[in-house]
Amino acid sequence: MAVANTGTVPLFFEELQLQTESFQTMPPRRVDMPLGRTPRTDLPIPYGPARCDPTTIPAPKPAVVVAKLRVGDEPAREVRFPIPATDPLLAQLVRTECAAFILAQTVDVAFGTAWTRDGDRLRGALLVTRRRGSGPVSVDDLVGTTHYRLEPVSGKRKPVDVLTGASLEIPVLITPTRCDPHAFAESKQAYLFTVRGTATPGGESYNMTVVPPEAVQLKFLDYAVDVCDLPR
Repeated sequence: MAVANTGTVPLFFEELQLQTESFQTMPPRRVDMPLGRTPRTDLPIPYGPARCDPTTIPAPKPAVVVAKLRVGDEPAREVRFPIPATDPLLAQLVRTECAAFILAQTVDVAFGTAWTRDGDRLRGALLVTRRRGSGPVSVDDLVGTTHYRLEPVSGKRKPVDVLTGASLEIPVLITPTRCDPHAFAESKQAYLFTVRGTATPGGESYNMTVVPPEAVQLKFLDYAVDVCDLPR
């Protein structure tokens, strides 16, 4: 939430909560954020899982940000900031969350457990397993992370492959996108890979985040340390 304070009296945000039919309501989050004179400050707002339809992305519903804040030395009070259903960020959140939900209802995508060195690359597989339906599911693209490229061995894109049966194995290659030690010391986003897929023929392509299990993450890290000649 973008907040401006154009006056001289400081504000102090104690708690924030998002209320909307589009997302499950989470308990208010303590933020304890002082706000002096500023043209804009972005405050993070917690939100729960989206309320999604298994086949279509719903239209976003109006929302309200409920804030507990103090103005100067006054006692804290509740202030409600309305967000219209047409708000671009709200619409983007609903679309992103529900697109991933729809794709995840149709297929499960996981990293295989077997990974071997292929020169300066790491070779393994993505495992795609059908969860619902019987029609073809297109794996449109594979997207790497801040630290690793993820590419199909076949070199194919749009689609990479198509699931027609119960399961599909896609051979893939992992290579590092960067080799500086500082980057691998702070790798919170390193394993958030993206798979783009189309759940129905002629339908929209949706994104889902796929995270390798911890044992595979350690294999990726050991490989990167070796191929990048990083200190252990």
